Amino acid sequence: MRNKFAAPTRAAASAAALLSLVLVPQLAMADEPKGDVAWDIVAGLTTEVGERLAGSEAEARARSWAEARLKALGFANVRVEGFPIRGFVRGIDEAHLVAPVPQHLAITALGYSAPTPAKGIEGEVMYFPSLDALKAAPAGSLSGKIAFVDHAMRANQDGSGYGPYGNVRRQGPAIASKLGAMAVVIRSAGTDSHRNPHTGATNFTDGIKPIPAGAVSNPDADLIARTFAHMQPGGKPVRLALTLTSHAQDKMPSGNVIADLPGRDPSLPMIVIGCHLDSWDLGTGAIDNAAGCAIITAAALKAQEGGAPLRTIRVLWAGSEELGGYGGDAYAKAHAGDKHALGMESDFGADRVWRVQYAFADANKPLADKITAALNPLGIVTSAGKADGGTDVEPIIAAQKLAVIGLGQDGTHYFDLHHTPDDTLDKIDPAMLDQNVAAWTAVLKIVANEAGVIAAP
Repeated sequence: MRNKFAAPTRAAASAAALLSLVLVPQLAMADEPKGDVAWDIVAGLTTEVGERLAGSEAEARARSWAEARLKALGFANVRVEGFPIRGFVRGIDEAHLVAPVPQHLAITALGYSAPTPAKGIEGEVMYFPSLDALKAAPAGSLSGKIAFVDHAMRANQDGSGYGPYGNVRRQGPAIASKLGAMAVVIRSAGTDSHRNPHTGATNFTDGIKPIPAGAVSNPDADLIARTFAHMQPGGKPVRLALTLTSHAQDKMPSGNVIADLPGRDPSLPMIVIGCHLDSWDLGTGAIDNAAGCAIITAAALKAQEGGAPLRTIRVLWAGSEELGGYGGDAYAKAHAGDKHALGMESDFGADRVWRVQYAFADANKPLADKITAALNPLGIVTSAGKADGGTDVEPIIAAQKLAVIGLGQDGTHYFDLHHTPDDTLDKIDPAMLDQNVAAWTAVLKIVANEAGVIAAP
């Protein structure tokens, strides 16, 4: 049977591109069937469901899709475990510089932003080059103003810049609110130069009034920064008109989809491997995180080749990760009585795995050495630092003090696409997806067949 979501080969893509310019505007590109579980999952989820904002009807459809797909693939005990969340409903996102020169801006509301009135708001903009500069502003100095927080995230292989630069999004709006700001706009937490804003959740802690909060694309952040740099003493202040009607909503439905591949020895604690099913709504959630669900699921199945391993492998397609890790917390509470040995997660796109890290007891060094040897032929090396799992498995790792293996993907270009309209299927390289599956399969075949104790440090 033909694979309707088959990835085009490089030659087919080139020929189709040429013909599309000359003959047919929307030429359907043909290719031979791949029979690839990982590709079928990431293509199917992004095509048959699409964007999957936590708490939305689309996320509910995604749970039904996932349940049916995991059953069809032969997993056991497939079930949906629902839980309520404080969700976020997307509205109208618009922004314009009003003065000194009228300019349209590409903007997106941040998760848990407060809504503006339907007619929008307008105010003078105060410029802050960094989060620290915003923190240093005097109390009340932003009363009636719109804060703009500038920063410039840089690309790196391990994605470590997302921590400090992402804090502008996570913390900036609450700080601006405490200083009296009527709204806040930030430079997107991303490394691209496209006119695509990056969304993501912010956090208004208890006692802090939520205010409208949005992120502009990096080129538009550059424009705002240049506008301030070119201001003349006594000249017109920078003014911004802002309409962000998105809003938070309580008691929205979300849920986890869980499935098992039973091991030969049910007395041994299981291996839990996670991804998240929800996505932001600007793109279709291909790299974040349909790819992760595709990778772990395909690898779990490949680990069964030659017979079921000793330990049960459980896949967790978590719900509502993007709004604050609700799915991981719900799993840890619901499965506190289950025995787990080790947790792993894939949630960093689909570029090649280049390193492996461990959080193992000293007694498990021979196990780590065995895994390292199996990964070396794939170009994967050990790296300093301790594996920490990921948002969807961290709660169960912390609750039960589990061992962890981290397969680190190349994140050099991940934040070009992260939380943007560009997070779509065409950004997935099938060869890199296959390398991820191969790495995960090698690890799972070893750890799921380990008869001894697997322990945390």
